Amino acid sequence: MQGCPPFQNDDLDLQAAVARARPQLVQFLTPCPHWLLTTSQRFIPPAALSSLGGITDPREKTSVLLDLLEEAGPAAWKHFAQSVCMEYDLPLDLEVLLMSSAGEGKRGQASSARRRRHSSSGSDKDAKQRRLDSSVKYRHLLINSIHQRYRSTREAGAEAQEQTQPLPFTQTFVNVVIHQSRAPRLKERTEKAREEQGGAPEPEECADTAMKVSDLFCSEAPSHTTKVIFLFGKPGTGKTRLMHRICQKWAEGVLPQFLFTFLFEFRQLNLLKRKLTLKELLFDMFLQPEDSPDAVFQGLLENAQQTLIIFDGLDEFAANIDVSYSSKRDPGLSCPVPISQLFADLCHGKLLPGCTVLVTSRPKRLPDFLLYTVSVLAEIWGFDHEKVEEYVSHYFRQHSFRERAIAHVKNNTKLLSMCLIPALCNIVCICLEYLLLKHPLSVELPQTMTQFYIKMFLIFLNKQQGDCAGDEETQLNCNKKAILGLFDLALRGLEEKKLVFYVGDIPEDVKEFASLHGLLTVFEVKTTGTCPEVGYAFVHLSLQEFFAALCLMVSSRVDKNCLKQKFFLKSKWNSKNETKTAFMESFHIFLSGLSSRECRTFLMLLAQQDEAWVQEKQDVILQNLKKLAATHLSGPKVLELCHCTFETQNLEVAQHIGSLLNFKYEFKNLRLTTLDMSALVFVINSSQDLICLDFAGCLVDTDCLEVLAGCKNVEHLSFRSRRCGDDFAAALSKAIQGMGSLKKLELTGGSITAEGMTNLVQAASQCLQLEEINLQGNRIRDPEVKRVMDLFSKMEKLKKVENPIPAQPGAPPSPHCSPSLPVHSLQDHRLSSQHSKMIVAILQSCPCLSEVDLSGNKLGDEGCSFLLESLPWLSISKQLNLSQNRLSVTGICSLLKSVKTCQRVVEVQVSFYFCLVLCSLREEPVLSTDDQQHGEENQTPATSQKIRLTDCNFQGSDLKNLCAVLKECGHISELDLSHNYLGDEGLLQLFQCLPKLKMLRSFKFNDNQISLSSVFFIAQSLTAMEHIKTVSLSLGHTQVVHLTFWERVRSASRWRSCSRAHPKQEATGQSFCLRDCRVGLEDVTRLCQTLAQCPQLTEIDLSGNSLSDQSIERLLSFLPSLCHLTLLSIRKNSLSPHCAVSLLNSINLCERVRVVEVRSGENAFLHLGASTQSQKTSCRLTGCAIGQGQVEELCSILEHHQWLAEVDLSRNQLGDEGLRCLLDHLHRVPGTCSLNLSHNGISQDGVLHLINAFVTSGNTTEVQVSLCSKATLIIKLTSGNDPRKVLRLAECNFQPEHLEKLFLLLEKCTGLTEYTSSNNNMTVQAAERLLHSLRKDLGLLKISIEEPWVCKERVMNLLELAVQASGNISEIMICKDKTLFQLVIKFPHCLEKTESVVSRLSLYKPEIKHSSCQRLCEKCAQLQELRWSHVELHEDEAEILVRILLPLPELRTFGLTSSSVAPTGIEYLISGLQNCQAIEELNLGHMKLSSAAIPELVLGLCEMPSLKRLLLNHNSIGNDGCSRLTEALREMHNMEEINLSHNKIGDPGLINLAAVLLEMQNLKKIDLSGNCPGPAGGEKLMEALAHCKHIEELLLSRNGFGDRTAVSLALCLPHMTNLKILHFQNNNIGQAGGLELARALVECELLEEISLSENDLGEQSVRALSEGLPCFRRLRRIDLKLCGITDDASKSLSLGFRQCPSLEEIILSWNVLGDGGAQELASALPKMEKLKVLDLEKNRIGASGATKLMEELAKCPDIQFIRLWDNPVPKGLAESLTSQDPRLCFSFN
Repeated sequence: MQGCPPFQNDDLDLQAAVARARPQLVQFLTPCPHWLLTTSQRFIPPAALSSLGGITDPREKTSVLLDLLEEAGPAAWKHFAQSVCMEYDLPLDLEVLLMSSAGEGKRGQASSARRRRHSSSGSDKDAKQRRLDSSVKYRHLLINSIHQRYRSTREAGAEAQEQTQPLPFTQTFVNVVIHQSRAPRLKERTEKAREEQGGAPEPEECADTAMKVSDLFCSEAPSHTTKVIFLFGKPGTGKTRLMHRICQKWAEGVLPQFLFTFLFEFRQLNLLKRKLTLKELLFDMFLQPEDSPDAVFQGLLENAQQTLIIFDGLDEFAANIDVSYSSKRDPGLSCPVPISQLFADLCHGKLLPGCTVLVTSRPKRLPDFLLYTVSVLAEIWGFDHEKVEEYVSHYFRQHSFRERAIAHVKNNTKLLSMCLIPALCNIVCICLEYLLLKHPLSVELPQTMTQFYIKMFLIFLNKQQGDCAGDEETQLNCNKKAILGLFDLALRGLEEKKLVFYVGDIPEDVKEFASLHGLLTVFEVKTTGTCPEVGYAFVHLSLQEFFAALCLMVSSRVDKNCLKQKFFLKSKWNSKNETKTAFMESFHIFLSGLSSRECRTFLMLLAQQDEAWVQEKQDVILQNLKKLAATHLSGPKVLELCHCTFETQNLEVAQHIGSLLNFKYEFKNLRLTTLDMSALVFVINSSQDLICLDFAGCLVDTDCLEVLAGCKNVEHLSFRSRRCGDDFAAALSKAIQGMGSLKKLELTGGSITAEGMTNLVQAASQCLQLEEINLQGNRIRDPEVKRVMDLFSKMEKLKKVENPIPAQPGAPPSPHCSPSLPVHSLQDHRLSSQHSKMIVAILQSCPCLSEVDLSGNKLGDEGCSFLLESLPWLSISKQLNLSQNRLSVTGICSLLKSVKTCQRVVEVQVSFYFCLVLCSLREEPVLSTDDQQHGEENQTPATSQKIRLTDCNFQGSDLKNLCAVLKECGHISELDLSHNYLGDEGLLQLFQCLPKLKMLRSFKFNDNQISLSSVFFIAQSLTAMEHIKTVSLSLGHTQVVHLTFWERVRSASRWRSCSRAHPKQEATGQSFCLRDCRVGLEDVTRLCQTLAQCPQLTEIDLSGNSLSDQSIERLLSFLPSLCHLTLLSIRKNSLSPHCAVSLLNSINLCERVRVVEVRSGENAFLHLGASTQSQKTSCRLTGCAIGQGQVEELCSILEHHQWLAEVDLSRNQLGDEGLRCLLDHLHRVPGTCSLNLSHNGISQDGVLHLINAFVTSGNTTEVQVSLCSKATLIIKLTSGNDPRKVLRLAECNFQPEHLEKLFLLLEKCTGLTEYTSSNNNMTVQAAERLLHSLRKDLGLLKISIEEPWVCKERVMNLLELAVQASGNISEIMICKDKTLFQLVIKFPHCLEKTESVVSRLSLYKPEIKHSSCQRLCEKCAQLQELRWSHVELHEDEAEILVRILLPLPELRTFGLTSSSVAPTGIEYLISGLQNCQAIEELNLGHMKLSSAAIPELVLGLCEMPSLKRLLLNHNSIGNDGCSRLTEALREMHNMEEINLSHNKIGDPGLINLAAVLLEMQNLKKIDLSGNCPGPAGGEKLMEALAHCKHIEELLLSRNGFGDRTAVSLALCLPHMTNLKILHFQNNNIGQAGGLELARALVECELLEEISLSENDLGEQSVRALSEGLPCFRRLRRIDLKLCGITDDASKSLSLGFRQCPSLEEIILSWNVLGDGGAQELASALPKMEKLKVLDLEKNRIGASGATKLMEELAKCPDIQFIRLWDNPVPKGLAESLTSQDPRLCFSFN
């Protein structure tokens, strides 16, 4: 624009307008010199601006700049005028003058005149003229409409002053801060994308740049190309207000490039159910033309490049935007499409090409189709400090305390941080104004966002009610119904993804209340072209989220379980579909805030509940937050969790979360606000642990650093970002001085110059505790800054400094390298061998070096050798770096010779490919005893050395020198010669050296071009070199040769003579692994012959070798010769069905084979025992495509084996015919075993054939069949006289004809002991037929029926069904929640006893003879157990229960749980219990019994002298009820079990119960879980339990006892010598209580189950527990879920687990175990022979840990599964591992 001509004659009127506006403009712009100069530079040549240099007066400079702008021409002036109007809120008269000066007043007329001059003749001319006139008319209509909708604050000012109260989120417009991203496309900004990246951070985006609103529309786009502007911002940053402002300014003429402007809100577009055309969208949904709509629309199409369409709130759009249809079709203007496609077509330019589309959204994943469409990407940051001050000043402009209010905000860091969000700034001002008016002397503002919202809500209530408002309670009670209705509306809207409500959606009182208080806005809603409807919405989405959260916290309909489900933060993180959690950005933050103690009173008033009720709900949220911290969280999730924690203001929760989060907080490519930093610092400061804070590529405002300065627990602080410049360094300099724990500071890859570095180094020098500083990769060019390095010498604890100063090319080391520095970096100085002596001299003068970096020089072989020979005289404690110094192969040998003489070298790494030469050292030489005795001339390193010479281009010709040197290095523990060219000959020569390396533990020879000959050679070496531990070989794409060795005796004579020499570690076996190598039959034969000569060989792995069936059979023939073999693995090898059967035959080839496992036709494992003693054998051939053709051979194998325990043929292809064939041979299979035929394509006919075999076979004792998706079919065989005969059928989809055949078969089965039928299409009539069919000669028969009709039938009907059974009924169970009806029938039928019972009952109730119940009495005369659950007892049924069933003399067990009884029935029922004199077990759990029911129950209990088990769990007995209950318990000396869990029993009730327990010497089990006692009640309980000598099960979970009670329990445990089960989870146990408890548990040697989950035990407690585990020889299950267990703790746990011989299940889920912990546990698995389940869900186990678990799992055939749900294992690897061993579970499916 700098070349534009000055004003011409046609523009004289514009010149006059400029002159009129000039005086006011000068006065207005004089205070804004910086903005004016920056803006002017876009229009004025630099030469012209040079004249401003001598002008000092601001007003004069402003005037000169305006002159220059006027001279630049009309175009420049117009753009400048537009910028002023968009940037500033001008006085109305000045704005009119300015827009007039820009020519806006006559634009429409001039354009129209130009069009008329160029129009064609005739009818075309008239049509065009009509179109033009219609367009002009419609434009004016638009302007007037937008003026009315979004009128300026100046016009609305008078009305605003009349309002009696402020409205939330409505404020005078103050320009927000906008930053444009220069990224070529928008990256996904959700944390899911960041989590999937893994490894190094993404390349950092270019620095964002600040921009003005007018700049959004300034970028040029090709003609007819749609320009898409995407503007995102966090909630409350002012997106919608800005869109209204843009519309308003357009209507005022500020955006002349647009003839038409439309604004659509997605929250209203959600309401559209019909498809639309573009014309309908613009006209029906925004503004209809008054006439000629077709002409207007045509005008729009012709002026598309001058049309602006705004879509506000993309995040509020409930529909998924799917453009798959849109991309394939040719959009037509008259073709209606869904709104989502209409939006996509506009953005793609398929509709209205050339228009400008402006889209706003909260930060969320952008639809894929927009990723490459966005022209301008920008973010609204909200306010900066200047804007905050401007806003606050304007808000309080009419108050005398304006300056005080401004000072209050500016001086409070936390308050100022909140005010950077415009919506929060408005709320802060509302609260501050109220407090300054009401309490001017003591202004106490809330601390969190939630508390501010509560305060604002109360202020609105108070203002409306005026002076008679009363206190908070009065205000809330006056409008309680309407308030709760409003809350319910908010929640319902979020759940239904509904932001706009119609009149019918809102109760009248709610609407009146909310509108009166400004909480709902009212507007027109257009869904059709007809008359608009009235719509309502909350004034801000955040307010709706706040009210919805309140609804959950105060509604009596929302219980704890429901609240737990609604707190969906974990689901939000895991969800792949953002629409599931749409509109809920701040919802969980408000829920967290409402769980704070400060909000409790407010919630009590709203809910009209006591404190305990509210606290119980708050605890649900707090506990959920605690659990979330135990998961693996990425940076964005950590921030979100910290925000929630900050809102709680709960230091205990923050401390717990801080301790569970990683000690390293990593944030990558994020923008952190001061609110983010405040939340983060709150959590970090609450924890006791020191942490690492790492910001990589993050945009961190300098304001954030001020907040960070208060972070006292940061030990390591790292910033890696090009955005870090001198301003950042200056702010950081102030921040680090307040961080007293900071030991390591990194500020790398930034843009800091000498000036910034000086400030930073000076500040760092005051932090005397700093140990390491890294300032590399910045822009230090000034040599003078080198002097500041001397400041580091004052820091006594400093150990390492990464030198930021670049070297001068070719210069030797200079004195500026202070000798006191712990690290010398002489990198890239072009030093040659001639400098080596000088280097050594300088290094010798440095007494405390930790690292020396000489990489990138030209020292060569000679210089490097000299340096290495000098190592004994240099004080380098960690590392010497000689990389990139032109070292040759000869130089490497010299290097090794030099290393041999230096005692302190522990590792040497050389790689020519990576230009790497590193020597790692230790601080002091460690001399062995012999060294001290024999003098220094023979000193050798007492510790081992690691030599890694990879990618060094070693050839065969280099071997002689290399081997000569290696033979002299007797203390090498690891030797790695991978990636060279040594070949077979090289391997042979090196093996001759290996015996000389007495300390060698590992030898690697990968990628050295070896052949199969080397494989045979190494196999032969297993015999010659017995100290070889493992051999791992692969000749695949990447060759692998890796050997490990057992520890050996030192061979030197003086070592042998020393009595203190280390003893030889006895070798416990050798392992040989050959993978990915094609070997033929002859190769296999030769290999097996060789391996058979190895007496110590225990494991062979031949995976991925493409072995043929013949090769595998040959391999199996050698099994008897492999005397010590315990495991043979063949993985990733195609195995035919015949081959699978051949593998099965190994059980007959070798008596030591214990398990044969073949999976998926490609993985086979043979587990062998240590001896040939008879042991049970398991055979598992799953997914091997075995069909009918293999059945005869398979059965022949099974018939010849005497010790079968299990045969698993699931997931094969037997079908019905294969099953028939197999059943024909079953009677020949000896012994007792289980046969699994699941997933074999069996039909109903096959099942009936199986049942026929079951009925007729003598050795088939159990059959279990299910034909649903589980497709289960299990047969159990026995060779003994097993009396059991069990048949279980589920979901077989039987038709009537199948059921009839089934019943006929069952009539023949007189030995049946149990029959279960589940969901088999059995009707009530069929059930009657079944009961008639089932008979037996003698004994008990259990019959279970599960069908949907069970839950629908009345109890009376089910009892009538029961009496259809033959024999006497011994048990009746009805569980309607499980649709289960179960009977136990006793045979033969006893008539004599029945008659006596009926006679006795007739005397008790004479009319019983003539009732329909007489048959029931007869059949139930011997009834012993009666268990009903989830039934609904009507009055007549309760009568039958009380009068007939309960008095039965044989009744021993009665249970009525989770059931409903007629209103008067419960009291009647309880009174009826007095007749149950023979009862031994009474279960009334989940019956909603209150303390009022207990007195009557006590009377009944007193009549039960034989009662042994009393179960009253999940009622509401409370303290009073518990105390009354103890009256009855005091007399019950036979009591063995008490269950009072989940009964709201506190200390009083527990203390009374404890007094009774002292006398209960027979008590074996007590369950008091889920009550609410305190430490006092807990201690009394523990003291009493110490007297219960026979206690076996102690269930005390979820009571919140705390450490005091845990210590009391620890004191009592030595007295509980019979204890078998202890549940003490979720009891707030910390380090103190956990440690005492762990130490005391060893006294209970009979323990079988321990649960201490959900307690923050601490490292010491876990270690003490681990040390005691060997005492528990009977321990079967241990649960340590959510105990904060780390990798360090897993080491001791793994060692303890190995020594628990009975352990079957280990639960370590929701801890912080990483790969190290997983590997420790994996190594222990083979030692735990009875382990079945290992649960590692929700830990931090990655690829290496999961792989190790899979490898060790192969050695454990009895483990059923290892759960690894929700661990950070890459998806591809997880699928691969699962395919190899499906017992590894990575997902819920």
